[in-house]
Amino acid sequence: MATIVEVARIAGVSTSTVSHVLNGTRPVQPATRKRVVAAIEETGYRQDAVARAMRRSRTDSIGLVVSDAGEPAFAEMVHGVEHAAAARGLTLVLANSAEDPEREERAVSTLLARRVDGLILAHCANSGRAVRARLEADDARPAVLLDRVFDGSPHDQVGADNRETMRRLVGHLRDAGHRRFLLVAGDQRVPTLVERRQGFRDAIPDAELAEQTTVDAVDPASVRAGVAAALRAGRATCVIAASTPLAVASLECLRDAGLSTPEQVAFAAFDGFSHSDLFRPTITTVRQPAFEMGEAAVALLLDRIASPDASPRTLRLNQRLELRESTEGHRLRAD
Repeated sequence: MATIVEVARIAGVSTSTVSHVLNGTRPVQPATRKRVVAAIEETGYRQDAVARAMRRSRTDSIGLVVSDAGEPAFAEMVHGVEHAAAARGLTLVLANSAEDPEREERAVSTLLARRVDGLILAHCANSGRAVRARLEADDARPAVLLDRVFDGSPHDQVGADNRETMRRLVGHLRDAGHRRFLLVAGDQRVPTLVERRQGFRDAIPDAELAEQTTVDAVDPASVRAGVAAALRAGRATCVIAASTPLAVASLECLRDAGLSTPEQVAFAAFDGFSHSDLFRPTITTVRQPAFEMGEAAVALLLDRIASPDASPRTLRLNQRLELRESTEGHRLRAD
């Protein structure tokens, strides 16, 4: 197997010059670089990535654990992380916890055992104490929380302005005359969904809260049962789903109840579908800046690696409210 010494001898340079060419650690004259590259090709020299990592205490890799890699918003976050990592010459190692706390713990432990330089984590709904303890241990690698952020977290975090955007959406619908809402809020162990529920409550006067219906169920069957019961009661003129899976369940229930949108019930969703404009009617959607969140998470992680003692930061990126036919097809008179 060729060695760096052989490459240096053939190129007529020092081994440190070969190292600078390989690692980009110092500028090298073009003619010298050309001789080194030719020598590498002639000898078939390949760096030993493990040995290089041990020398540098770096692996040039980051770990990413998401709670549902198939959900559109998380898929875009993964793409954002991957794009930002690749632009910086980093390898991404991805794991999907599938909202399973034991699977999340195994994924985190495995990635840390592989000595990734840092970790980006979108917590599952019922994340266990073992994961938090592992991330906060003295020998833990730097970590950034993605999407699901927590008040008072010791980690850097990046999320969206969920609460404010829900306030904007409900305010728009109230201006259109809606006063009776069905909020399909979902699992309240998920901080993102908690924030969206809080934004809904912010936008509804206290005197009207008792008139609203909220479905906080966790599993899909319970969500469907709750939405179906609320629709049978006939109280809502507008349904808001707080995530893509909740939107699917809600639309199925509207279909099964024989209710047309927007003629009988207006409908809006957070996160949405990849091509919302292809639905008929087109669906009013609050779109997450998911790709940008992934990019921001990588930037935060690299800043943390470079400045381990800096105070933790939380970034909130703005969501986009896309008004379409499912809420714009008609306007109600105020009660």
